[in-house]
Amino acid sequence: MFVRVAVPVPLGQAFTYSVPEATKVAPVRGARVLVEFGKRKLFGVVLDVSPTAGDEVEPAKLKPVLAVIDTEPVVKSELLDFLLELARYYLAPIGEVLRLALPALERGSLEDLAEQGLLAPKARAVGRVVQVAVASAGASAPETLAGAALAVWQHLSEKEAVPIGDLEKLHKGARRTIKKLAELGLCHIERREQVSANATAEFSPDQRPELTEAQARAVAALTEALDQRTPRAFLLDGVTASGKTEVYLHAAEHCLKQGKGAIVLVPEIALTPQLTARFRARLGDAIAIVHSGLGNKERLHMWKQLQKGAFKVAVGARSALFAPVTDLALICVDEEHDGSFKQEEGVRYNARDMALLRAHRAEAVAVLGSATPSLSSEAAVRSGKMTRLRLPARANQKAVLPRVTVVDLKRVGAGPSGDRFLSLPLYRALERCLGAGEQAILFLNRRGFAPSLVCEGCGNFIECPQCSVAMTLHRARGERLVCHYCDYARARTETCPRCGSDRLTEEGVGTERVEEQLGKAFPKARIGRLDRDVAAGAKSERVLARMRRGEIDILVGTQMVTKGHDLPSVTLVGVLNADAALSLPDFRAAERCFHLLVQVAGRAGRGDKPGEVLIQTRQPEHPAVALAAQHDVPGFTEREMRERRELGYPPFARLALIKLDALDAAVAEREATRLAALARSLATPVISVVGPAPAPLARLRNRYRFRFMVRGSDRAALRKVLLGLARAKPRGDVRVAIDVDPVSML
Repeated sequence: MFVRVAVPVPLGQAFTYSVPEATKVAPVRGARVLVEFGKRKLFGVVLDVSPTAGDEVEPAKLKPVLAVIDTEPVVKSELLDFLLELARYYLAPIGEVLRLALPALERGSLEDLAEQGLLAPKARAVGRVVQVAVASAGASAPETLAGAALAVWQHLSEKEAVPIGDLEKLHKGARRTIKKLAELGLCHIERREQVSANATAEFSPDQRPELTEAQARAVAALTEALDQRTPRAFLLDGVTASGKTEVYLHAAEHCLKQGKGAIVLVPEIALTPQLTARFRARLGDAIAIVHSGLGNKERLHMWKQLQKGAFKVAVGARSALFAPVTDLALICVDEEHDGSFKQEEGVRYNARDMALLRAHRAEAVAVLGSATPSLSSEAAVRSGKMTRLRLPARANQKAVLPRVTVVDLKRVGAGPSGDRFLSLPLYRALERCLGAGEQAILFLNRRGFAPSLVCEGCGNFIECPQCSVAMTLHRARGERLVCHYCDYARARTETCPRCGSDRLTEEGVGTERVEEQLGKAFPKARIGRLDRDVAAGAKSERVLARMRRGEIDILVGTQMVTKGHDLPSVTLVGVLNADAALSLPDFRAAERCFHLLVQVAGRAGRGDKPGEVLIQTRQPEHPAVALAAQHDVPGFTEREMRERRELGYPPFARLALIKLDALDAAVAEREATRLAALARSLATPVISVVGPAPAPLARLRNRYRFRFMVRGSDRAALRKVLLGLARAKPRGDVRVAIDVDPVSML
């Protein structure tokens, strides 16, 4: 017997191994095995089992499988086939792709391998192995059994399997007694993984609200598709607070009634607790939370519950796409427009796009929801690949879309605080909001105190020594300069490293400074901050919980405050600087800015009181700003689609960004030129190659970065070029990454 195994190495192929005849457990497709790769021992996943080794290899030269870890597949057939296709699409090493779906190795398996001398005992594993006493089937106690032995036996016969440590607490000397019972054949001792408790929060069942007419139509369309059991894709196009989550809940509930499973994706870990609470309140406690913020132990527990079908619904960020949900029938992607669904390192997949693929392969229903649908989803609807379901009004009839005012910072000055970022209209709006006992959100996509320090003598910005970016001043935990790209940090300098001048000025505004100045301007207000410095990942729920309890009057935050949070008491939203999103060198800059403005505006007026939004900008005439102020999603979409079509950008073309970096700029540039020439030689007339050129962020972590773009309307022709580049071995210390369907152009 021979197996083809995917090992976790950056190589685009699987490797064939022989299976020794003495192997106790026969390997199956999707199971893990221990193999020797070079001089290392690695865990791989079996892709195929075959009686022949194939024509390209000599069986005698093949290395044997050292051990079979799993008796059953850890990656079931549906998920494995999907991962293989994902690897092909993104030209990613299959071993690296499979790691996205694999659970951690359990300690019991590791100890077994260590006892066989196959693996060092220090290898990492999850879980705790305990010794348990197991009553022998059909055994009965002899009449001579008495005292402690009889008591232990009676306890054991009732429970069948009891941890010996627990018995020791109940009966002194239980370990010796168990050995005696084992000698009599009444029980035997096993090592078992300690079962984790269900890592869930408390919840209270909720009342099902009455659906609006539009919600009822959407639910009817989804349940009909689920009943037909054919792959369908829908775009749930609903304004902010239109009740998209309620539609997901009804669809998931229908799945559970059919005995089927569902996956619900959100763009940020911060949104997971809120959504999970809604699902548990409606569907019960058997909801798995899946995201990268979990520890290995919690992740393994969730994986086990899903694998055996105890949990049928998985909720989480992009990694939840790889959850082993049994009988998968539904995948919902909330805030589908959000760029956070794209993984920017390692396997560069887009969870939104791959959700459509997994649903199609599993013959499931996919639902992409957004108040500001991405242009790619809009194009899919127009081409007939997706069906649009509209939610045109807010679910709460008293909650109307907020009134939006654009504040032109070229014409309007600062308010009484004297700070430019608190214009007079915004200052007065905050006064009214606080006076009415209501809450406000201020959005600024810059964390820290000041984005840079600049020398007034020579104009030099204090730059990161490892990256070609200005360092950000932070004050919350002592004055430090921090690079937001490589996390290099140092104490604040008092002199310019270029000219020696001590005239250093804090340039720009970050969330720390806004928080500080708000405290001075409104001393009685309770100010909170939500950004990566105070609440990364799941920790953000603590800040949001305080907001829901009314313990914060003004919440200042970065993009984390814009996404999907339901805060009914917020009546005022202020966008401090809309221009920051427009200044990026990216063809999607206008689209991102528009999405941000509409989404953050949607946090206002979700309750019974009307909402107000102020957008501060120096470009009030820009379409992304002007149309966001009018809540005109169709108008912006039409304009942007027209420009993309003229320029040949997605969704009217396919893109791949080839990224190169090296310690030496000349070496990186030379290799970029060589690979770009290779791409041109492989290209057909429908494919164009743009570049190479230095990346906008030219140096990162002491490596110089170049890039070029391959663009075309024909997917097969583009793939041919990319395969040629993937097979070309880079020279020197140059690292090459092929980013298919890039989201960030930096």
